[in-house]
Amino acid sequence: MFQVQEGRPVPDIEQDARKRRLRLVVIIYPFALTLIALAANLFLFGIGPLAMALPSQEVLAVLAASAVLLLVNHSWLMTQTELTRSRYGLYATPEEWQAARKERAKASAEGIAEVERCQNAHRNTTENAVYFVFLAGLMAFVTPSFPAVVAWIGGFGLARLGYTYAYLSGRSGLRGAFMSLGLLSLYGVASYLVLALLH
Repeated sequence: MFQVQEGRPVPDIEQDARKRRLRLVVIIYPFALTLIALAANLFLFGIGPLAMALPSQEVLAVLAASAVLLLVNHSWLMTQTELTRSRYGLYATPEEWQAARKERAKASAEGIAEVERCQNAHRNTTENAVYFVFLAGLMAFVTPSFPAVVAWIGGFGLARLGYTYAYLSGRSGLRGAFMSLGLLSLYGVASYLVLALLH
């Protein structure tokens, strides 16, 4: 933004300062979460040497519970997307628009925005779940500390449900908190594996 001063545009110093602070937060954010995860692993959960073994029944139970939560989350997002399309008379493909004899260009802007909200939440969940599957699968086979499994693997599934609720209900602050918890879980598993490898 610019303010006009003496007939010339002058950069809005406050706006520039806010942008610099935001950039700094965005850059520091993943490093801060990683440090929190490292500290939790070192001081709360304890790290043993990396030892491959079949997962214990308790670890499998947490992994299965988290997988079920992720499936519930996927089903919720899938269902909400279709209900939103139905509510606003929107379609998923050009063929469906054609079969309904409707034009996407004449569709409700609010409806399109709400379907995009559902799709963005679904996309974000899928992107995070890919990393989770690989990391949690590895963690389950390295005789991990059970409290770490509960916090990181169990926490991820709960965080994703919270994220979906916050995103679909338009609660940005809450969405950011659950996004941070989900990422903290991912960084927790990753840092646990690295620390165990270096032990």
